[in-house]
Amino acid sequence: MFVVAYLSAFGCAVCYGAGSVLQSVGARRLVTAGALDPRLLPRLARQLPYLIGLVLDLVGWLLSLVAVRSLPLFAVQATLAGSAGVTAVLAAVFLRSRPGPAQLRALAALGVGLILLALTAQPAPPRPVGTIATIVIALFVPVLVAASAAAGRSLRGERAAVVLGALSGLAFGGTALCARALDADHTLGAVLTDPLSWALLAYGLLGLSAFGAALQRGSVTLVTASQGAAETLIPAAMGFALLGDQVRPGCLPLAAIGFVVAVAAAVELAILTPPEQPSAPPQPDLLPSVSRTR
Repeated sequence: MFVVAYLSAFGCAVCYGAGSVLQSVGARRLVTAGALDPRLLPRLARQLPYLIGLVLDLVGWLLSLVAVRSLPLFAVQATLAGSAGVTAVLAAVFLRSRPGPAQLRALAALGVGLILLALTAQPAPPRPVGTIATIVIALFVPVLVAASAAAGRSLRGERAAVVLGALSGLAFGGTALCARALDADHTLGAVLTDPLSWALLAYGLLGLSAFGAALQRGSVTLVTASQGAAETLIPAAMGFALLGDQVRPGCLPLAAIGFVVAVAAAVELAILTPPEQPSAPPQPDLLPSVSRTR
């Protein structure tokens, strides 16, 4: 079962990385709006590359749900940050963004960090969360909605891409936290009425909207790396604090090194990678078209 969880986490990273590149191609075919537009998702869904990327994200998200049921959040989320490496490689092939020696070293460091995490994470079911924790998790949704709307209105260019990418990462991290916190023994009816289920859905929709808006404003590798850092750090801390996530006995130093190396390498990939050149200039907004999942 734990082997399936690890394979699911790595499969999710591959799906997310490939999906990010395709979604970037689709998002850049649209004329960028000034503010975060709630109509962005249905508009983006009319772009075929974006739609294919969205399907890959959905597959990756389902794989991540399998992984978080058995593995601690710090291991799963750091593995998902590895999608920045997949994005960098695919961007080099499809978006004419060639990796240099420093980027290749960052990719190698990312691999080392992920291997350390896989060896040190303690597979175990989560500790049940209480009512207060559930309320706090759910109430963080409107906070992220307000922050995303403000960033979409007030920021421009690469700065907007970084902030919106990070906010989408926090939202997707929220989906992982909700998925791991949900009671595995719930009946279907109980799952549908659990506030964590509704919070998971809200986090996912917000993450898609913010990610799509970020891709219109900056390079896919930059957006993915800022997303990966935010998607990893906060959920990892929440996993230790709320869900009882643990490392294998005596392996805490190695786990900490692996976590820091993996996240730092993902961020470094964004810093080192120049903005990719789109394959075609943006097209006029004749057909409504918008961005992503987890």
